[in-house]
Amino acid sequence: MAPAAIETVTRPIDQLTGEERYRQLKSSVGDRPLDRFIYGPHPISGSQTDPVKQVRIPTFSDPRDERAFRKLHAAACIRWLGENGYNNEGAGGHVTVRDPIKPDHFWINPFCKSFRYMKPEDLCLVNEEGIVQPEGNMHAINPAGFSIHLAVHQARPDVVAAVHCHSIPTKAFSALGAKLEPINQDACRFYEDHAIYDNFGGIVLAHEEGRRLAKALGNKKAVILQNHGILTVGKSVDAATYLFGAMDRCIEAQLQADAAAAGRGTETIKIGHEEAVYTRRVYTDEMEYNMFQSCFEDMVRGSHGELSMLSGGERNGYDQFPRDW
Repeated sequence: MAPAAIETVTRPIDQLTGEERYRQLKSSVGDRPLDRFIYGPHPISGSQTDPVKQVRIPTFSDPRDERAFRKLHAAACIRWLGENGYNNEGAGGHVTVRDPIKPDHFWINPFCKSFRYMKPEDLCLVNEEGIVQPEGNMHAINPAGFSIHLAVHQARPDVVAAVHCHSIPTKAFSALGAKLEPINQDACRFYEDHAIYDNFGGIVLAHEEGRRLAKALGNKKAVILQNHGILTVGKSVDAATYLFGAMDRCIEAQLQADAAAAGRGTETIKIGHEEAVYTRRVYTDEMEYNMFQSCFEDMVRGSHGELSMLSGGERNGYDQFPRDW
């Protein structure tokens, strides 16, 4: 049976109510394209007539302002990862953000520096040859982190940021060779949108190993590295970090649910395919950015002035909202 035609939208998506957005998404069996990121504001319930503030990914007229924004948010994201215990493996975690001025370069956290005190000026700028650039912190970087993230950024020009850290749930789950199951609403955002890299070759110091890992990720938002952990990617460092934390907690929930089900001699109840796909499609990349903003605020307020809420030059809002699905 051929897919149903997507319902024609005659008004901008930001003018649709929650009910209208729901009906449109449910009316089509068309899927969110996984080969590119998608923006889209959270729908407003009811017929909102008075303007309300909405959290949006800002735009910039000057790429230098966008660079400052990405570095500020990367520092806050790294602090959040540290505050949540993802910096407990020595120097085994790394976060990268593509540079908007030099797209073939990316910013990465310096080797062996605590996540919990990261500042924008601490980040290192590295090129595709692994050479640390003087525009950033002239500090050594994690060679395995460089190999993994270089391959991802080269294979996926759409990826702005990638996050990989070590956690107990992901290390345990990655030994099972299994994917995350749709056993709750949060897990549905990864439904059919994550992969498994099942060729653990030791610490990723070789570029070829990084390329194989990137190939396994494909066009998806996350990959489970067998016998290792997970890596997530996003259109923003906020989204990639949010997805890492969300996937880690979903994996922890699945491990607990599977253990409880085994103890009761039953199986976990899975969400149906149609409902899981619909739920995943609601989580656009801007929604994933939005979901992290309360955490960003926490990190800024807790930094005692080391981080700021604004980097300068942010412009919010869009004139058009692409409707690709």
